Amino acid sequence: MNTTEHTHRTDRVVVVIPARGGSKGVPLKNLRPVAGRSLVARAIDAAKAATLVTDVLVSTDHAGIAREAVAAGAKIVERPDELSGDTASSESAVLHALDTLAANGHEQPTITVLLQCTSPFIDPADLDEAIRRVLVGGADVSFAAVEDHGFLWTRDTAGSVLAVGHEATHRPRRQDRAPQYRETGAFYAMRTTGLRSARHRFFGSIDILEVPAWTAPEIDTLEDLQAVSELAARRAHASGSAALLDVDALVTDFDGVHTDDAAFVSQDGTESVRVSRGDGMGVSRLTRSGVPLLILSTEVNPVVSARAAKLGVPVLQGVSDKAGALRAWMQEHGLNPRRVAYLGNDVNDLPALRLVGWPLAVADARPEVLAEARLTLAARGGHGAVREACERVLAGRAAAQAAPSGTDVTTPHLSVAAPAPVHHTSPVATATA
Repeated sequence: MNTTEHTHRTDRVVVVIPARGGSKGVPLKNLRPVAGRSLVARAIDAAKAATLVTDVLVSTDHAGIAREAVAAGAKIVERPDELSGDTASSESAVLHALDTLAANGHEQPTITVLLQCTSPFIDPADLDEAIRRVLVGGADVSFAAVEDHGFLWTRDTAGSVLAVGHEATHRPRRQDRAPQYRETGAFYAMRTTGLRSARHRFFGSIDILEVPAWTAPEIDTLEDLQAVSELAARRAHASGSAALLDVDALVTDFDGVHTDDAAFVSQDGTESVRVSRGDGMGVSRLTRSGVPLLILSTEVNPVVSARAAKLGVPVLQGVSDKAGALRAWMQEHGLNPRRVAYLGNDVNDLPALRLVGWPLAVADARPEVLAEARLTLAARGGHGAVREACERVLAGRAAAQAAPSGTDVTTPHLSVAAPAPVHHTSPVATATA
């Protein structure tokens, strides 16, 4: 048995994720999705995937965050009002969680990890390494950081500009400077006895765990959220890890999905649109394989009816409530929403995207849709997006048939795009891990 295996079996490692509901910069930030998975669920996924972690707790004052956390597999610590305000520290939430465990008769964990929801790209391997450095490496604290070569400046109380960490009169080359590191804020692995004594995340022997720069983004603003969503989409394409879709049905919007969202209008007011012939072949192959496809359209337009007839698929038009229509259609056909994919491009698709296990976006979708999507396709609307979705479904089903029973052929790597959220109504429960 190696040392890592031994510590995993004998040492309790508790991850505490503070997730209050009162975020000011981005309201209910911890429930905002990146690649179709809420920030709190992504944090839980990363913690649960780390092999040395034994327990995952979410400290929250918000019932919706608690439900999301329970659905993702965490236990809840009800955070009191006095620890939920803007001035409350993360340490106060972590220490309260430890007190809650003790009050329920549980032994104190060897290691406590403070993990932040606002860092959506935590690699479980990095988390394991930080824990290992505290368990067997002699550190009291190990935290995530990236090397930083920036020249920092500040102003004093009189308004004068001052250099920070460097001499204003000396400008060394990057390779000649001593390494400096910036906290990412993602996670802090701490020896619990030292944390309880210091009541702060830094104490004793402090270790820096350098992590890849792409895992460092932190979300504080809506602009951060959009940038992170775009990064998740790019990494999904680069890795190819989300290529397969083992689903039982595909539902699509029309304008901006089957088309490029443009229309040609003749002088008598007749509209025509451009579609991809390749989409037609993809739909034909999909429906011949027995996978149903439905088109949902907000507008009522003869061109939509004509295209659906050409494809030989059903269409629902004039649908103002896409989520309601989709829910009714899934119930009518006995479909599990987890095993349905919906392909959209604009904000009126958001309610429907949130209903299914595989929310998909075309490459040129609105930022809000890109943020909601579990997978962003490589193709743009009207330029093969429907064909791409059909091919991914066909490939996913073929892989599922060939794989051993129970194997998930669709779930991508956690740091790229985690599985879609499951919406439960479980009540808030005090941690009894």
